[in-house]
Amino acid sequence: MTRIALLQMTAGIDPEENAAVVAEAVTEAALGGAKILFTPEMSGLLDRDRVRAAHHIVPETDNPVLAAARTSADIHGIWVAIGSLALKGDGEKWVNRSLLIDDSGRIVARYDKIHMFDVDLSTGESWRESNAYTPGKKVVAADSPVGKLGLSICYDLRFPALFEALGRKSCDAIAVPAAFTVTTGKAHWHVLQRARAIEASAYVIAAAQVGKHADGRETYGHSLVVDPWGDIVLDMGGSDTGIGFAEIDPARISEVRSQLPSLANRREISM
Repeated sequence: MTRIALLQMTAGIDPEENAAVVAEAVTEAALGGAKILFTPEMSGLLDRDRVRAAHHIVPETDNPVLAAARTSADIHGIWVAIGSLALKGDGEKWVNRSLLIDDSGRIVARYDKIHMFDVDLSTGESWRESNAYTPGKKVVAADSPVGKLGLSICYDLRFPALFEALGRKSCDAIAVPAAFTVTTGKAHWHVLQRARAIEASAYVIAAAQVGKHADGRETYGHSLVVDPWGDIVLDMGGSDTGIGFAEIDPARISEVRSQLPSLANRREISM
């Protein structure tokens, strides 16, 4: 069994304040016996005002939240899966990047969000992530304390082909950090997370943003851990911030895959 921790937070428009929250969470997770902490999408900055946000979006080497997480990971000997940070990319646009940090503070994997959240909701909310961010192109999985960990970010959840690819990499767990809107969260959050766990015969670990943010948005929360059978192991609810703990059981993965060997039975389909 591997003990993990999830941070549910209400990130704001000040990266230094968010860095302090993440560093404190690393400490709390380590003291609670976790081998790895998972944080939500946009752990460093959640600001829909892109003119204002631009002053805080810097290269990876200069990001204060990443620096705080790496230092805290090294001090406490715990892994950290930063759900994502808004960072300067190679071109004019930014990247929405997930980073996996080992217990010495070393970055061992990076994943840039592939699917851009470009939607118009019935509530009047309109989002155009592709206006500011360059989509990633690579499917990423890496060894971690929970076995092989697949990386995804928020809106990626709606695209089964990515999880098909992660399944082919034999992932034991898949991280789905998020900042889901309340509208879409109420409708789809739980059912999609459970579906992805079942499809991949893997744990899904989804640390989420929650509550009313300084930029005016409201996020759904309900950070989840779902086991390979689709059972919910942890649900942190839709109001509170803080740390939640769960156990990842490798035997559960083997048990489910032996009962329903869907990964082994998969066949190529010609269209």
